[in-house]
Amino acid sequence: MDMDIHCCRATTFKQTCLFNTNILFSKTLFTKPKTLFTPSSLSSHPHSRFQTHHLQLSHRDNPTKHTTLLKIESFHENDSLELFIQKLSNKASSPLQLLRDDGDWSKQQFWAVIRFLKRASRSGEILQVFHLWKDIEKSRINEFNYEKIIGLLSQEDLAEESVLALEEMKTQGLKPSLVIYNSVIHCFARKGEFDRALYFLNELKENNLIADTETYDGLIQSFGKFKMYDELDECVKKMESDGCLPDHITYNLLIQEFSRGGLLKRMERVCQTVLSKRMGFQSSTLVMMLEAYANFGIIEKMEKAYRRVLNSKIPLKDDLIRKLAKVYIENYKFSRLADLGLDLFSVTDRTDLVWCLLLLSHACLLSRKGVDSIVKEMEAENVPWNATMANTILLAYLKMKDFTRLRILMLELSTHHVRPDIVTVGILFDANRIGFNGTTALNIWRKTGFLDEAVEMNTDPLVLTAFGKGNFLRSCEARYSALEPEAREKKIWTYQNLIDLVFKHRGGPN
Repeated sequence: MDMDIHCCRATTFKQTCLFNTNILFSKTLFTKPKTLFTPSSLSSHPHSRFQTHHLQLSHRDNPTKHTTLLKIESFHENDSLELFIQKLSNKASSPLQLLRDDGDWSKQQFWAVIRFLKRASRSGEILQVFHLWKDIEKSRINEFNYEKIIGLLSQEDLAEESVLALEEMKTQGLKPSLVIYNSVIHCFARKGEFDRALYFLNELKENNLIADTETYDGLIQSFGKFKMYDELDECVKKMESDGCLPDHITYNLLIQEFSRGGLLKRMERVCQTVLSKRMGFQSSTLVMMLEAYANFGIIEKMEKAYRRVLNSKIPLKDDLIRKLAKVYIENYKFSRLADLGLDLFSVTDRTDLVWCLLLLSHACLLSRKGVDSIVKEMEAENVPWNATMANTILLAYLKMKDFTRLRILMLELSTHHVRPDIVTVGILFDANRIGFNGTTALNIWRKTGFLDEAVEMNTDPLVLTAFGKGNFLRSCEARYSALEPEAREKKIWTYQNLIDLVFKHRGGPN
């Protein structure tokens, strides 16, 4: 048995590199001959030794031809595998029956079936197929195959199947590796079954294996996922008492989990440990620290974390950018919006969000000159207008009570190819309340049929964060919420429906 296992490992060394638990089944290897013909195929010829030697030299002398032949062979093998997998594509097909009909499969065919079952969300069939395939050839009963199968089952969160394979492996006289135990432990931990996870952690130790940082890191992540922070702390203490010292990955995980949970003091304590040990911060760790400070609106620490992220040239997602901008808006630091926009421009293109920040900065400061400068810059770069930009400017004019510019822009929206949305409608009615005459714009909307269209909200939420929702939008929300659920859901709401709803008790729009 040991010799069989050793031989199997030797012949699959290259495959082992490609089938580790992190990139499982990413590539299929094919065995390729060194020459087109084998010596045995020419043994009957009196000059067979000479011809074989000549063929090998010719391939060495003409590597392009040899490579082409191998590519053709590989192509045919790939094509054969594709036809093989097509048999399984039928929903009624059974891989077990197909294996019985075929009698046996090569390694390439077997792992192709396993990949297919995984992609087809049929992972529950994997263990049965493996059982049948390995029993056909006993040399397949080895640690390597079990490690791959258990790793895959664990990745698919098939905890019970993983345990079945583990127990079966032990009955075969095979010793489970640390990698196998880690897969099972992490699978149970991800499902929140920590008693089972810790049971296999103890079994690991009983089998004279030593848990490593990867073992504990998976547990730490899962404790964080389920917000079990006291248990997380105990896990770290147990890790250290077992002689497994946390490394930089463990410390980064701790910071991430504490950041996600909003435990800033614990987060900062671990952060100091990382700095004192001169370890590095992962990009994701820096981003999560930044988000944690933004969530709590701690502007000084947020900006310090932001500088670290910026210096690392880490791209930020739009949702996080909006959180940073919201903190600046709530602290009336409107000029920082422009700084944020310019910083983002240094690491990315000028997206709609970047233009929104630049425009909002001047609009919130009620600077006509600033707003005009951004509009000119947009026009110079052929940036198309949208509802966010138009409504930002309209809200600034409304705030300034600059009815002349408000009227001009309202009537020029179609010229800028901007379709009004519910925010635009709200601006018009809010302006009417303080002396603006929006009759012309309203009549145009009626004539074009705009008011009979379904309500849309195409304005970036940052604009409403900066300027507020206004009287009309707040009234819409209040009146709509007061309706019975059946009344809310029975129809598609148009702009005219909402206008009628708001002014139902006022005798018509003002």
